[in-house]
Amino acid sequence: MRTTHRLFVMTILASAALSVRAEYPEKPIRFIVPYATGGTTDLVARVVGEKVAARLGKPVVIENKLGAGGNIGMDAVAKAAPDGYTVGMGAISTNALNPHVYKSMAFDPRKDFTPISMLGTSTIVLQVTPSLPVNNVAQLVEYLKKNPGMTYGTAGTGTSMHLAGVLFSQRTGTSLDHVAYKGSAPGINDMLGGHISMMFDNLPASLPHIKSGKLRALAVAGKSRSPSLPDVPTIAEAGVRDYAVEPWFAVYGPAGMPPAVVQAVNKAYIEALAMPEVKEKLTQAGFTPRGSSAAELAALGQSEYERLGKVARTAGMSMD
Repeated sequence: MRTTHRLFVMTILASAALSVRAEYPEKPIRFIVPYATGGTTDLVARVVGEKVAARLGKPVVIENKLGAGGNIGMDAVAKAAPDGYTVGMGAISTNALNPHVYKSMAFDPRKDFTPISMLGTSTIVLQVTPSLPVNNVAQLVEYLKKNPGMTYGTAGTGTSMHLAGVLFSQRTGTSLDHVAYKGSAPGINDMLGGHISMMFDNLPASLPHIKSGKLRALAVAGKSRSPSLPDVPTIAEAGVRDYAVEPWFAVYGPAGMPPAVVQAVNKAYIEALAMPEVKEKLTQAGFTPRGSSAAELAALGQSEYERLGKVARTAGMSMD
């Protein structure tokens, strides 16, 4: 009787899983982007979301819900019903760095989300004004050691750009003062106006000014060079050992999503990210698209949480 009962239960569970897979989705899917409209992350969500919608047969509705370094938007994802109809764009900041920077967090990225798929990585550029008497990273480090306390700008406290600056200071033994702007645009404007001389920024926002000669790119922060700036070395290539900051972005749902739904959403995103027209459009924007399995994303999030926790503690990164 026990064997018969076990087989009966397994049959019911298998049928339920097949039913979820067959019926999902029955309505539009909300994709929460915890950043402002018009930026690279918003572009990624909309370009990929359009293709995902075609594959799943239901609209993917983009909702920008920004604030607190992405925490507000991802908190909304964490608190949504785990039925696959609300997912969001997590990142290196929200799902690995922020818990070590913000004194109060409404969610735990290790427990409150279901990893679904990677979206890809973006590029951070180390740039200076042409008036600063440096042409490469080695000259910059020498200048910073002679002029301790120089300010550098980023798009905000707790961002991957802030992390890039902190790690640069640690690895080079230099003293830098961080100026946190509300986004890239005001920081770039202050550079162009001569108010600051150095910035770690997302490449897409700064690229037009670099190409026009108004800003000078010294290096990129990732593991490899950017196709948009093939002649600009990585910071590691420029002599800063063990340096790499590569902002990653991914799709997460609330904790407890049905495995069959996770599989369906994962498949749709991987297929969309592999499309040539999607790759071309995102690459031109300075973004490198790359899907992954849910397990790969889970492993990345855990390892990055631990790695960035050490960086944040060493640097004393903190925000209310």
